[in-house]
Amino acid sequence: MIFSYLKTKTTSLSKLLVTPQETLNFKKLSTMSNCIFCKIVNGSIPSSKLIETNHSLAFLDIAPLSPGHVLVIPKVHSEFLHEISDEALADILPVVKKIAIAIGSPNYNILQNNGRLAHQEVPHAHFHIIPKPDQKQGLGVKWPVIHPTKEEIEETFQKIRTKL
Repeated sequence: MIFSYLKTKTTSLSKLLVTPQETLNFKKLSTMSNCIFCKIVNGSIPSSKLIETNHSLAFLDIAPLSPGHVLVIPKVHSEFLHEISDEALADILPVVKKIAIAIGSPNYNILQNNGRLAHQEVPHAHFHIIPKPDQKQGLGVKWPVIHPTKEEIEETFQKIRTKL
């Protein structure tokens, strides 16, 4: 029935179809409107802002692992690191460095997770600066090392290298 209706119209079916990029853009806009970090950027949710530039914002984490735990985010919504513009990335790392110096902790972690399986809780790219004042406070990390063969390492190397 819909197809017979479409045949009577001058609009072609191809004009009604949504491209994959348009679908991604719609999902991104939908995510942005619900994103807690986007709401912090636009001021609808308060935060303890430490540094704000044209491209990034640094503020205290409200669920810190230790005193001085800070988040640095791009102001433009990007769920993953690889979606952040090069211009914003060039701005973010100096902000992370300034925060790390200001925290004054000789031991700290810089953490950036991408995706749920990688423990990303908020779907907006962000960098944690987490002071490690002692064994109990701060980030605890387990590092489950795998033991690839030389052949597996070479295969992985070639897969990555060909895409660069």
